Amino acid sequence: MAGPRRVLSRRALQRHGSDPWGGRYNSFVTSVSPERFDELVGDALAGLPPQFATAMENVAVIVEDHAEGRNLFGLYQGIPLTRRSPLSYGGVMPDQITLYQETISAHAQSEEELVAQIRKTVIHEVAHHFGIDDPRLEELGWA
Repeated sequence: MAGPRRVLSRRALQRHGSDPWGGRYNSFVTSVSPERFDELVGDALAGLPPQFATAMENVAVIVEDHAEGRNLFGLYQGIPLTRRSPLSYGGVMPDQITLYQETISAHAQSEEELVAQIRKTVIHEVAHHFGIDDPRLEELGWA
């Protein structure tokens, strides 16, 4: 089992000579326990409109600390529902939505902002599961 996770502020990282976010995020971060973060993700998923929540199919949602070498809040990996058919989609591993706790936390200055960013990230990645691409998400304000 991995040791406890710790999120450092941008200033602290700069003092140590490392700023993986390139100064892109707030100096003050909101750090919550992994259990609390998982609870907030669960709340965001439970808050999806019922027509979307019930239509999600064969998708796992996981939380990791950060995306290695990338500045991502979340990542969808899989075959969107719009590209599935009974003949071409069978016996496959579940799609995966990964949320990156450290990166999301580094963008929030309060738990309220953290909740809002988790919700936005969940909606963004679930939208990819439904076949909505980034340009359309930008138009809708969810990019």
